[in-house]
Amino acid sequence: MKTEHYDVLIVGAGLSGIGAAYHLQNDCGGRKSYVILESRSNMGGTWDLFRYPGIRSDSDMFTMGYRFRPWTGEKTVTDGPSIRHYILDTARENGIDRHIRFNHRVRRAAWSSSHACWEVEAETGSGETACFSCSFLMWCSGYYRYERGHTPDFPGRERFRGPVVHPQHWPEDFDYRGKRVIVIGSGATAMTLIPAMAEETAHITMLQRSPTYVVSRPDRDAFADRLRKLLPESVVYRLTRTKNIVMTMLFYQLSRRRPETVKKMLRTQLREELGPDFDLDAHFRPRYNPWDQRLCLVPNADLFRALRGGRASVVTDRVESFTGNGIRLQSGRELEADIIVTATGLEMIAFGGAELFVDGTRVEPGKHLSYKGMMLDEVPNLTSVIGYTNASWTLKSELTCEYACRLINYMDRHGYAWCYPHNDDPNLETKPLLDLSSGYVQRAVHLFPRQADKEPWRVHQNYVMDLLKLRYTPVTDEAMQFRRLQGAHGLQRLAS
Repeated sequence: MKTEHYDVLIVGAGLSGIGAAYHLQNDCGGRKSYVILESRSNMGGTWDLFRYPGIRSDSDMFTMGYRFRPWTGEKTVTDGPSIRHYILDTARENGIDRHIRFNHRVRRAAWSSSHACWEVEAETGSGETACFSCSFLMWCSGYYRYERGHTPDFPGRERFRGPVVHPQHWPEDFDYRGKRVIVIGSGATAMTLIPAMAEETAHITMLQRSPTYVVSRPDRDAFADRLRKLLPESVVYRLTRTKNIVMTMLFYQLSRRRPETVKKMLRTQLREELGPDFDLDAHFRPRYNPWDQRLCLVPNADLFRALRGGRASVVTDRVESFTGNGIRLQSGRELEADIIVTATGLEMIAFGGAELFVDGTRVEPGKHLSYKGMMLDEVPNLTSVIGYTNASWTLKSELTCEYACRLINYMDRHGYAWCYPHNDDPNLETKPLLDLSSGYVQRAVHLFPRQADKEPWRVHQNYVMDLLKLRYTPVTDEAMQFRRLQGAHGLQRLAS
C-alpha cells in the first residue's frame, strides 16, 4: 500500500487546523510540505457540525478570530454560519483548502524512532485505509466527539409520542412552529435555543436540573464601532482584541478571588433584566462559584426578553421519567410537550479516539503529563491544541501553533530529527488538565493528560503568561529533549 510522506500532518480542518496551516506556511518560510486530514466532508469543524437554531459563538470574534486575519463583521458575538464562512474564506485566501483531504478519519498514528517519523492510517469515506507518514504531527481536532452528544438514559423515553432531538444532530428543516417544546439543559446550547425558537413555538420551556450563571452582553462592541470612525480596520482589530483579552482576564481573576462580588454583579443584572417578581433564587442561583463552570453568554439579553414576554419559561427540577405527553418531574409535576430537545451536553474525546503508539507501545493520554498544555511527555514530534476554558479557544490555539513552528525551525537549524518532553521528577503532584467542574468535563477527565504544579507541566489558563512562555521564550529547557537521526534510515524510504 502506497504511503504518502509530508513534513507535517495536521489532523482537523476546523478553526485550529486552518490556523495551524497558515502558521506553517508563513512561520516556516513555506519550506514544509503538509496535508490536512479532515474526518468530515466540509471544513469548519464545530461550526460546520452544529446547525441548531441560533447557533452562535460564546466568545467575542475579536479574540476568537485569527490574529493574522481581522474579523470585520459588525457583530462581535456572531452566528455559526458567519464563523464557518470566516474559516472557509481564510483557507481559500491562503491556498490552504488545496491541502485538505476530506472524509479522512485518523484511526491510528504510530511513531518510529528508527525512521524519526509518524505513520498515520486514516479511514476514508469509502471505507478504505489511506496511509501517510510525517516528520511532525499537529493534532487540531478539538476534544468533542462528533458522532454523538451526551444523552442520559431517561426512563420511559420510548413512551414519548413526539420527536426527541439532540442539538448536535439537528434534523434539516425540522418544523417546530406552533409546538410545545421542552429543552432539557441549561448550558450555552439551551440558552441559545430558547430565544431562537421562542418566536415560533407555542411555548418553550428550559428544564434544568440546577441553575447556571448567565451574563448578558451586547452583540456589538461599542469600543470597536467608535474606533472604526477614526482608524483603519486592522488597527481597530488589534486594539479591540487587546482590550477584550484584558477585560476577560480581569473578570476571570475577579471571579476566582472575589466570587461573592461577582455573584452580586451577576444577580444585579439578572434582577434588572427579569424584574422584581422573577424567582432568581430558584432558577439562577447556582451552588458553585462563577467560573467553576463556564459562564453562559446571552447576547442582547435575548433569553431574558423571551422569559419576560411569556414565550419561554424556566423550570428547575429533575426528570423522573418521560411520559406519552411529555415529562414527569420528581416534584410530581408533569410538563406537556410536542417536542423534547436533549441539550444535555457533549461527549469529550482525546485525539479523536485514534490509537497512538510510540515504538510499538500504546500511548494512553490520561497517563501522561501535559507539557505547556500542548505536548505529551515522552511522545515525540506531536503537538495537540487544547484551547482555554476561560477565554477564546483561538488564543491558545494560535500560541500552540506558533510554538510548534518555532520548534520545527529550531530542529531544522540544529539538525535534530525529533524532540520530546521528559519529566525526571517522580514526585510531581498532578491534577486534571481541565479545571472545570462541568459534567461533560468530569465524565472524560481521565481520558486527557494531567498537569502538575511546576513548570513546564503547569497549565495556567492565562493568555499573558502563555504569550511570554510560548511566543517569546526559547524552545529549549531542561524538560525538552532533542535527538538526531542515527544510521542511514531516511524519511524518503517511507514515501515509496
